[in-house]
Amino acid sequence: MKRAGVALILFFAFLGLSDSIYLAQTEAGNTPLICNVENLSGCNVVATSQYSHFLGISIAEYGVLFYAFIFVIAALELVVFDRFLRRVLQGSSLIGVIASTYLTFLEIFVIHALCIYCLVSAAIALIILVFASLIEPMKRVAQP
Repeated sequence: MKRAGVALILFFAFLGLSDSIYLAQTEAGNTPLICNVENLSGCNVVATSQYSHFLGISIAEYGVLFYAFIFVIAALELVVFDRFLRRVLQGSSLIGVIASTYLTFLEIFVIHALCIYCLVSAAIALIILVFASLIEPMKRVAQP
């Protein structure tokens, strides 16, 4: 099950990487996003908002770095099969979910627009966290 879970993390990291690369490329090329999903057509509003950058770097570029890191760690885990790498996957995926939750909160309550690509990325980060948690559950200390 552990190897299958890591393989699924690799798959979802690739999907997240593809999503983030598309967002980063459209921003770099200054082209509008293709976003025709009903009630989720605020992609360009979100992508051009003041919240689309942090410390001068595009949120999409952070996404590329995040998913590339997850992909590399998961690939190493398939080869090395190390508990430390599984813990790194868990910690980094938790950070990704926290960041995605905050950004989704901004979309809903501050920007008042929803971006399908951002929501897909948030869902992928959550799925990765679930699989990362399943491949190496945290052991609880037995209480007397």
